[in-house]
Amino acid sequence: MTESNFFPPTQPLRLRQVAEMAKVALPDGVDGEFLLKGVAPLESAGPNDLAYMDNAAYGDALAATQAGACLVTPRFAAKVPAGTVALVTPLAYRVFAQVMGVLFPSALRPESSFAATGVSPGSFVHPSARLEHGVKVDPGAVIGPYAEIGAGTLIGAHTVIGPHVKIGRDCSLGPQAAVSHAFIGNRVILHPGVRIGQDGFGFAMGPQGHLKVPQIGRVIIQDDVEIGANSTVDRGASRDTVIGEGTKIDNLVQIGHNVVIGRHCVIVAQVGIAGSSTLEDYVVLGGKVGVKGHVRIGMGAQIAATAAIDGDVPAGARWGGIPARPMREWFREITLLKKLAQRGIPRDAAKDDGMSSEA
Repeated sequence: MTESNFFPPTQPLRLRQVAEMAKVALPDGVDGEFLLKGVAPLESAGPNDLAYMDNAAYGDALAATQAGACLVTPRFAAKVPAGTVALVTPLAYRVFAQVMGVLFPSALRPESSFAATGVSPGSFVHPSARLEHGVKVDPGAVIGPYAEIGAGTLIGAHTVIGPHVKIGRDCSLGPQAAVSHAFIGNRVILHPGVRIGQDGFGFAMGPQGHLKVPQIGRVIIQDDVEIGANSTVDRGASRDTVIGEGTKIDNLVQIGHNVVIGRHCVIVAQVGIAGSSTLEDYVVLGGKVGVKGHVRIGMGAQIAATAAIDGDVPAGARWGGIPARPMREWFREITLLKKLAQRGIPRDAAKDDGMSSEA
C-alpha cells in the first residue's frame, strides 16, 4: 500500500536561509545554497534533511545521525558528526519550529476537510449572519442569526456558531466545534470538538434540591489563542470568562465560569480550573493540575503536573504536590518520606501497634 504524505513540503529551503533564521554564520567552506528538502528526527534523517538537538537523552542519536544539517544547542555542538553541518544556537528547537512552519504551513492550523473556497453546499448560514470575503464554511456547519465572521476564517465541518457570536479574521475552527455566547479575536485556533460558551456549572444547593443559577455572562477569547481538541470553556455566570492574548491550551482542559486567564499562559492537558479563579500573565500549569475556585495564581508562576491548587499562589512561584506548595518544600517532604520508608518500622514498634506477624 502506498503511504500518503499528509504534509508535503511546499518548498525546499537553502542552508543559508536556515542560518539566517537562526542568526548564525555558516561554518567556513559550507555551501549556503545547499537545498534542504525536509526535516526528520536525528535517527532517521538523511543527507537532505534538517534535524535538531537540545536534549541529552538523544546524545547517541546525534553522534550517529546522517542529517545534512542540525540545529544544535552549544552544550551538544561537539558531538555533531563530521558529515553534518552544525548550526549552533541556544534556540535550536524554536528555530526548528520556524523552519517547519515555512516548509509545512498547512500543519499550523486545521484546514478545510472539503477543500472549501467559500460557503460549501450542505452548510446552513442564517440570512442575517455576516461573513466577510474569504470565509470558508465546510459542509454541515451551522452559522446562526446575526453571527459575524471575519475574512480568512475557516468554519469546519459540522461546527455550530450560535446567534450573535463574533469571530475575528484568520481564525480556524476545526470540525464539530461549538461556539455560543462568545466574542473571539483574530488568528484564534479551536481544534476539533472544542466547546465554547456553554452553561457554567452553577447551582444554589439546598435540602429541597439544587436550584439552577442562570449563566448570563459571555466568553471573551483574545487574539492568537489556541485551544486543543475537546476542551471546554464555560461562559460566565454574571461576568465574563476571559482567555488572554497568546494563551495556549492543550486537549481535554476544563475552564469554569468567570475564570480569567491572562496573556501567554500555557495550560497542559486534563487541567481543571474551577469557577472565578484568576491566572495572571505567563502562568504555566502542568498536566492534570486542579485549581480550586476563587483563587489567584500570580504572574509567571509554574505549577508541576498533577498538583492541586487550594489557595493563592504568589507571582513567580514554582509549586507542586497535593496540596501544592513550594517545590523545595515538596521535594524535602518526598525525600524524608522515602528515607522513613526505607528505614522501615522497628520490630518493637510493630509489636506495640499489634502489627506483629507472630501468632
